[in-house]
Amino acid sequence: MDSGFVPDDLVDQLLLARGIAREALDLNRAPTIRAFMPDPSIFRDMDKAAARLADAVEAREPVTIFGDYDVDGATSAALLIRLLRDLGCDPRVYIPDRLMEGYGPSGEALVRIAEGGARLIVTVDCGAQAFEALDMARAAGVDVIVVDHHQCATVLPAAFALVNPNRLDECEEAAGHGHLAAVGVAFLLGAALLRTLRGRGYFESRPEPRLVELLDIVALGTVADVARLKGLNRAFVTQGLKVMAGRRNVGLAALIEVSRLDRAPTCADLGFALGPRINAGGRVGKSDLGVRLLTTEDPEEARALAAELELHNRERRAIEQFVTEAAEQLCKAQGNRAVPVVAGEGWHPGVIGIVAGRLKEKMDRPVIVIALDENGVGKGSGRSIAGVDLGAAVLAAKESGLLVAGGGHAMAAGLTVARDRIDALADFLDARLAEDVASGRDGRALLLDAVLAPGGVCPELCEALEAGGPYGAGWPAPRVAAGPVRIIKADIVGNGHLRLVVAGDDGRRIKAIAFRMAESPLGEAMLAAPAHRKLWIAGRIKRDDWGSRPAAELHLEDAAWAE
Repeated sequence: MDSGFVPDDLVDQLLLARGIAREALDLNRAPTIRAFMPDPSIFRDMDKAAARLADAVEAREPVTIFGDYDVDGATSAALLIRLLRDLGCDPRVYIPDRLMEGYGPSGEALVRIAEGGARLIVTVDCGAQAFEALDMARAAGVDVIVVDHHQCATVLPAAFALVNPNRLDECEEAAGHGHLAAVGVAFLLGAALLRTLRGRGYFESRPEPRLVELLDIVALGTVADVARLKGLNRAFVTQGLKVMAGRRNVGLAALIEVSRLDRAPTCADLGFALGPRINAGGRVGKSDLGVRLLTTEDPEEARALAAELELHNRERRAIEQFVTEAAEQLCKAQGNRAVPVVAGEGWHPGVIGIVAGRLKEKMDRPVIVIALDENGVGKGSGRSIAGVDLGAAVLAAKESGLLVAGGGHAMAAGLTVARDRIDALADFLDARLAEDVASGRDGRALLLDAVLAPGGVCPELCEALEAGGPYGAGWPAPRVAAGPVRIIKADIVGNGHLRLVVAGDDGRRIKAIAFRMAESPLGEAMLAAPAHRKLWIAGRIKRDDWGSRPAAELHLEDAAWAE
């Protein structure tokens, strides 16, 4: 590399390009919890929720944590369970079955929990829209604290306390944390609880738990829920990865082992290796497997749970491929609809969210995938693109009477819809979001952080760029263009991946791969390209440790002819 290359200067340029003010560069080079942690009291109902939980801790009152079945729900529940255990309590957990019970708390489930002795229920990653269920819980004499991050309606359900930065009545500072995953909100509640107990003298005769030791769980839930990695979320993930590297959580350690990671996990590993395995339990297996894994202290149990999740994850992949192929054909049949809405009988509802995400990436527009049951009721999941608030649109569809249930946040949404309302739903979303989708797609130019000669794609640059991370949703990994190069080899590997070897005029070679793009216009062009024609390739540089010495490869996103 050029001897004048200064990594700190490169990192500063990356931070500035991602919207960080020059005076805030020092805070953002290595984000810490202390620098970004808000006072939990800025959030509505936070102090009320912390005081009620503190009462339960002091009285050893029966408490049940009611979680969602995805990674964010599992990590949120696990965080509060581990914290309450450290405080001397023995909380129970309830994760609804995706197929039998569906998303969120039902009134029947809350009443059943109350009849089992619980006087306090904390719902995590769900509850913001559970009006009827919370009314039934109140009538049963049980207090419910809702810890959520999904979009709220103008009227709130009858919870004892509802902590959610996306409440419409939040102050500006609190609403500025609306990008937090539910596990991040649960962490803030944990901090408020410890502060309340500290003020009551609870730790005068016992050690105070170290909340930061649970940041590995927070990092996993934040990344897996595709929460934007800005501000506090970047701090959560940066510090959480450090905690995870120590493998002190025996469940996470077992999951890392079954994922065949022989190094400290990265941000990408949370999203593509660990998160999907936690999710697999709720999607095609037992909904509570993830929480059990994240909260166990028994290494043998952890290994058994991790192995079971690995088996379910393999099953999930096969089911997902089947549904993806069928849904893609239906999407193509809808032409240029702004928001394709596709439905099928026999589709497994546990994979529709993943399928929607796959199709969203392929079609570059929001997609909703619906699994219809034998009664004509559809469970749907949607994924969106930047600049299109799908959660708000789904909530509006519910308020318009098109849905049985629905909600979500900007990038993802879930819904329940009758078969005979699906076409009307598609028309509603098309009319409401067409302009936003067009605007989002028009602004999709490939933005570059650097232009390199082929020799610049090297391990040293990978290491320098990593200092600007962690990268993920809302904080994209650096994208570079390299060239001009000629294609030496182009072929298809794995499940439709395009693999390239290209060389510059100086003979320096670059390995590149474009995942699931062999049949795309880009893939077809690269496979048919004449050997003599030069081009520029663009994408993200990744470290390649497969060989005898470290190398770098380009994860290809686009290409352009050089002449």
